[in-house]
Amino acid sequence: MQPGDLFRGLHIRLTALGPEDIPVITSWYHDSHFVRLYEAKPAFPRSQRHWQRWWENDDKENDIYKFAIRPLDSDRLIGLIDLDGIIWSHGTAWVSIGIGDPANRGHGYGEEAMRLLLNFAFNELNLFRIQLSVFEYNIRAIALYERLGFVREGAYRQFLARDGKRFDMYLYGLLAEEWHARER
Repeated sequence: MQPGDLFRGLHIRLTALGPEDIPVITSWYHDSHFVRLYEAKPAFPRSQRHWQRWWENDDKENDIYKFAIRPLDSDRLIGLIDLDGIIWSHGTAWVSIGIGDPANRGHGYGEEAMRLLLNFAFNELNLFRIQLSVFEYNIRAIALYERLGFVREGAYRQFLARDGKRFDMYLYGLLAEEWHARER
């Protein structure tokens, strides 16, 4: 039996990022809603030069796997997903995902990309644990992570200040054995 295509789903595929993707990523950072879902740093438009340096530094690291999320039928960039902070001796990594254009959210692309990445992490890289953090107001992401089997393990209470309110940042983890039991 031949192994399946690690990077191809029913509707999307994971590919390498290229210099042609930099303007698209730059445009996403002009959408404060996207930035506030994707990271804890203050929402701030970043330049193409910033993203060019970010892309160029990928090749220097051996603990980061960054992917573009693209539809099967085009090279259009619709999102980013990555494994970062890999500690090989422990088999652990952090995952993050962002679907850039709001028109591409709510179509299941994020779930399909996460399934592909988790299969890659557990079956190709032989990692043991994948973890993530998510802000308490990101209800759709929380529902996705829990559907995929991630377990809420704790919270950084009142971690984030946005619009005069404080929000928790939840910590989630998924073990290889849990993933394999679900995927059988």
